[in-house]
Parts: sequence; structure tokens; C-alpha cells
Amino acid sequence: IRYLHFGTDLIQGAMRIRDPDEIYLEYNQQMMAWLLFLETRPGMRVAQLGLGTGALAKFQHRYCPAVKTTVVELNPAVIVAARSMFLTPDDDRRLETLQEDAKVFVRSKKYKHQFDAVQVDLYDAICDGPAASSLEFYRGCFDILKEPGVMTVNLFSRHKSFDINLNNICEAFDNRVLLFPESHDCNVVAIAFKGPKLEVQWSDVVKRAKVIAAKTGLPSGNWAAGLRHANARQESLLNI
Repeated sequence: IRYLHFGTDLIQGAMRIRDPDEIYLEYNQQMMAWLLFLETRPGMRVAQLGLGTGALAKFQHRYCPAVKTTVVELNPAVIVAARSMFLTPDDDRRLETLQEDAKVFVRSKKYKHQFDAVQVDLYDAICDGPAASSLEFYRGCFDILKEPGVMTVNLFSRHKSFDINLNNICEAFDNRVLLFPESHDCNVVAIAFKGPKLEVQWSDVVKRAKVIAAKTGLPSGNWAAGLRHANARQESLLNI
């Protein structure tokens, strides 16, 4: 396993060398949970805020050929590392990499209502909570989403930043937020929704998860059970 560090012992990403397109870390896998709710189709766009090892970009490039991914990464060294040491492909018609501040990106009128899904994984070398956590930032994420649209966010569960981020996400997305159970490394992935209200049988979510696993190899089989039991008032029906 090859790991990415920003000059500290903290892991910023990982790649299995014999399978570089696999998403190795569990929380990274859960960042793809928008696939439970959105069918990929030609013209679909995903914004990835924070590049890391490029795990999400590589996965989408291989397994979601209809999707165009726009990566926003402030640190040029991360872009170089992702391409040279973690085999992230160069830009093409399905992958666009912008060296830019994500906080500025989400406020741009150019990107309003442009993306079907947004993936937020913004951490610096200190890892003192997400690097962007304000209500203004999450409202920007809401604004760049189409309807229907889904945002996934990587949060630290055992850190003072968790409640701050979760409260701001809930306010920006009108409390339409689900949480995955905490993973072994204290990461919690939040899923936020924009657009029509969802009322779905959990059995249908399970079927969709099985389709995702069959097509992509993602270990999505336990996603429905995790979401069902980790969120209040969702026991009988996914209603959000």
C-alpha cells in the first residue's frame, strides 16, 4: 500500500499498488454513495473538492465513463503527487483539474447549477478538521448542484469540527442529511440532498447497492443497512 502524507504521520490517502484504480480506504468508498441515488448518464458532471491521491477521480474515470469529473485542488504539489506517484490520469474530455481554492470555486456564478454530485474531502497537513467548513461554503456547494443533486462530505467524528460542519451542512441543505456509521479511522461520511423529496423502500436501496457492487466492485453491500441504522426515523423507509 502506498500512502500520501503532507509532511506528518497523518494519512491523506492510500493506493493498493497492484490495483491503483481501486478505492482502498472505506470512507473514500462511501464518498461514492451518490451512486445510490443518481444514475450515471452522458453529460453528467461531478465536482471533487480536494484531490488527495486521486482515488475518486481514478475510480470515476474507469467505472463511470459517462461522467465528467472536475477536480478542484489548491496545492500544486498534491496534483503532481497524484499523477506521478498515484497514477491519476492526465486531464482529458472526462477529467478536468483546476488548481484553485474550493471556497472560491463554489461561489463562482460560472458553476451555479452545473454539477449532479459534489464530493468534499478538504484537509490540510495539520488535519485540524476540514479546511472549508463555514455555512457560506456549504451554501456554495448547494448552489453548484443541480436538482436532483447529492453531496458527500468526509468529516472527523471525534473532533470539535464535527458538530460545526454537520450543523452548517444541515442548515445549507434544509436538514436533508444522512450519516454513514463511523469508520475504523474515525471518519464519518455525510450525504446531503438537493431537489425533490425522496421516499424509497430500503429493499430498493439494497438492490441498487448490489448493482453498484456488480458493476464497479465497490463494497456497497452494507451501505443500506449502515444508513438505515445510523439515522433516526429512517427505520422503515428512506424518507428525506
